[in-house]
Amino acid sequence: MAQPSAVPLVDVQAQYKALEAQLNDAAVRVLASGQVILGPEVAAFERELADYCGVGHGVACGSGTEALSLALHALDIGPGDEVIVPTFTFFATVGCVCRTGATPVMVDSDPETYNLDPRQVESRVTPRTRAIIPVHLFGQCADMDPLWRLAEQRGLHLIEDAAQSLGSEYQGKRSGNLGGIGCTSFYPSKNLGGFGDSGMAFTNDEAWARKMACLRGHGMEPRYHHQYIGWNARIDALQAALLRVKLPHLDRYLAGRQQAATRYDGLIDAADLGGFLSKPVVRSYGRHTFNQYVVRVADGRRDELVQYLKGQQIGCEVYYPIPLHLQACLRHLGYRKGDFPVAEEAAGCVLALPIFPEITEAQQARVIDAIEMFRSQAGRHAA
Repeated sequence: MAQPSAVPLVDVQAQYKALEAQLNDAAVRVLASGQVILGPEVAAFERELADYCGVGHGVACGSGTEALSLALHALDIGPGDEVIVPTFTFFATVGCVCRTGATPVMVDSDPETYNLDPRQVESRVTPRTRAIIPVHLFGQCADMDPLWRLAEQRGLHLIEDAAQSLGSEYQGKRSGNLGGIGCTSFYPSKNLGGFGDSGMAFTNDEAWARKMACLRGHGMEPRYHHQYIGWNARIDALQAALLRVKLPHLDRYLAGRQQAATRYDGLIDAADLGGFLSKPVVRSYGRHTFNQYVVRVADGRRDELVQYLKGQQIGCEVYYPIPLHLQACLRHLGYRKGDFPVAEEAAGCVLALPIFPEITEAQQARVIDAIEMFRSQAGRHAA
């Protein structure tokens, strides 16, 4: 009997194969030009993506992490300053703050979306607070309206970590244009995935844009005249050219993700898995683009389910198994287990199922069938 085909967590080859000729042409164009660092390809990509996000300026760089670092340095955040961040996020959000010499001040999560809980932010503001970094997890924007009001009242900067949310919307505005500076990533699995590391920072402030562009090239402007202590955060022209080929298809990719999420919702309901899997909660204030489709697994069986799915050659991932306040390298901040119970509980039960724009209904059905089989077997063992 033939073995069922594997279902990857993400299939990055599908988009390459569909655009292979155009991507190859773009690569050859860059190589033939001899302009492989910054240059016209990068400038064109910055304009095109900034226009897509409805923002005045884009500054392309080496990664989403670099975008966050550029944003913090452009705002002169450093030793003695505090930056409010969620504890339930990828490490880069907090790591970039620490590397400036500033202190990250953590807050707990919204129990339904896993984004930063805006209700808890104001109590964390002190005279040393300079900025808030909301993270738009899994493709859904954080609830920005309370943060806008607080930032205005207290004179704080808002830096969006939009690494997972390019194309997402909040109250009609696109991710990347919801704060003073927005930062995104083109890591291959992202909504607009490149062919290696790269990222971009967005802003409507021309002075901040100029400073970030200068910082990414060792703070040099003009050549060998250093205005700031910058570093090498440049993007390769090759990445920009390849991403320019994919950018016109971004809305189609996002529609594919949204359709896949709707199918998952229907398959989970049809399999009567509602008591075992909690579907993602989608807020009415914007557009969720499902960079990940993250469910909550009941009965403390998440880790067993992960092993079962992997044994069935079905990709899955836990985002994130350890909240940042419990990471070994951040112990000096003084947080303890129990400080952020929502994030800690989420870390023990969330699970990302395979999702990418080209995933088929048959692949999704196989994922849900496998979960249904796991639950059935677990029920028999419990009995």
